[in-house]
Amino acid sequence: MDIHIGEMIKSEFDRQGRKVTWFAEQLKCNRSNVYSIFSRKNIDVEMLILISRVLGHNFLLDIAPWAEGQE
Repeated sequence: MDIHIGEMIKSEFDRQGRKVTWFAEQLKCNRSNVYSIFSRKNIDVEMLILISRVLGHNFLLDIAPWAEGQE
């Protein structure tokens, strides 16, 4: 499976019409870090959880949809 998590995050970010400065503030980082996130094929799980909370979108389910409802 070929997943590019940064592109998925950027797509949701754009869909919501958010500003890079807002996103950087929410993540407590600078704008260049946000652009770095968008370019990453892989991302740390803790960062992905934070991004999911900030954008209100569970990216973990996007990358592992089979895990929904699993114990």
